[in-house]
Amino acid sequence: MKKIFIYIATVSVLTFSSCKDFLDVEPIDKLTGNNFFKSAADVEANINNLSLMLFNKVDETHFLGSVGEYRSGQVKSEPFAAVNAPAKVFIDLLAQNKLLDALQTGTAWDNYNLSRITNWKNYFQVIQGAGILISRLNEGVPGVSETQKKQFLGEAAFARCYAYFVMVRLFGDVPYYNDPFHIEPLARENMVSVLNRCIADMSMYKDGLPWTYDDPTKIGVRAGRGSAVALLMHMNMWNAGFDTDNGKYYQAVAKLGGELVASNAFTLLPINQWETVIKGRSRESLFEFYRSINYSEASNPQASVADMFLHYPFKKPYYQWVLSSAYYRAPYMRKIFPETVSDDRKTEWFQNIYANEGNFMLIKYAQNVYSQVGSDATTPDNAVLIFRYADAILLRAEALAELGENAEALKMLAMVRGRANAEPYNGVGQDLKEFIFAERARELFGEGQLYFDLVRTKRILSPDWTTYPLNLDQFNRGGWTWPIASSALNNNPYMVLNSYWLNGGV
Repeated sequence: MKKIFIYIATVSVLTFSSCKDFLDVEPIDKLTGNNFFKSAADVEANINNLSLMLFNKVDETHFLGSVGEYRSGQVKSEPFAAVNAPAKVFIDLLAQNKLLDALQTGTAWDNYNLSRITNWKNYFQVIQGAGILISRLNEGVPGVSETQKKQFLGEAAFARCYAYFVMVRLFGDVPYYNDPFHIEPLARENMVSVLNRCIADMSMYKDGLPWTYDDPTKIGVRAGRGSAVALLMHMNMWNAGFDTDNGKYYQAVAKLGGELVASNAFTLLPINQWETVIKGRSRESLFEFYRSINYSEASNPQASVADMFLHYPFKKPYYQWVLSSAYYRAPYMRKIFPETVSDDRKTEWFQNIYANEGNFMLIKYAQNVYSQVGSDATTPDNAVLIFRYADAILLRAEALAELGENAEALKMLAMVRGRANAEPYNGVGQDLKEFIFAERARELFGEGQLYFDLVRTKRILSPDWTTYPLNLDQFNRGGWTWPIASSALNNNPYMVLNSYWLNGGV
């Protein structure tokens, strides 16, 4: 079994029964009695298992690229790439929001397993497992101190809330429950309501978590208060985009971000030390899925976003890797990284940045050793960054700008731009808001945030920000979501699927 995620440990001790409920979730029967939870080590093993299940949803398919980057409309496959170019055509289909075509089976890209994105069963297994763990911790586990209990409760709540957050961004409305053994069928609940419940849930437990960890093997890879704050900020900002009463969400994000900065638990490393950040377990990481070839770990080679945007000399042999498999469109690159504006990210993270074809390279993720050399299965030895400090700083800047607190917003913006030795910015009002959005696009390039930022800010409707904008009717009917697998209908008379995709995705 892979030891890929969070604090290397054996996690195969937990198994699932074949019992099914309305969500087709298999209860973790090994965890239903106090006979399992006999020590803090048992709790640790359970938390590791929940984390591994979350990682596996990222690793089982080309997740981050498919859900967070390509649907932005700014990425195109390279038709003249030497290695299996037809298998990359799904990138263009996702860019054009032709998800139903991309999800067809019997295609050249079958091994990317895109259909697995539509299945939410594993997220509900995490939610149920977290609920059981919280229940058992509150009953009492031998050998678990009060401090440990608060930490474990926070980690379980984080896993539960993170699972809901991912599902909301993928599917919109989802069923919500947080009791450990829920079996009654539920209808899908409005996503704003779901995230408000998660915000209350995570807020109740976050202060029991340490900001970060002294043990370097746990930094970033075990959920701490920094992880919880980042998740709370993201959930609030998502709701701000969909709830007309959005001022309260901006205020919450500004306050949470202020707590995060004031903690002094995290830092932005110099841009020329970026390989330390992407390697994982750095002081910039708020939450990540860590893996390392030092532990003989291997990920699904089809999961890597980085691999799409690299060619020789990072990938060998030369005759196979003259071109990258995909590239970001040059007009977009010039928009977010103007040629005349100084910014060290342009040289540290890219080669042939404005190529507009497969000579383009995103070397942001290519600075660490590879798990395999000279293979189409080559993947850099990097962590999968979920939340990091720069992301949270820019969310706070965005919220402050929306509240009209321009001076503090500019201060946050300067922290991130200063690390990149980028030219300072001093705009206000709508210009500042647009600039902060562009700064997130720059700083979080390729990290799976772009599409979700476009959706929550409604910029997915604007041809200024996407090559294939949705119209307002498509957006309101759920054109920004993913289809839900039909298995969600099993044993639940109240369940409905996303109608936009049932009606052909138009």
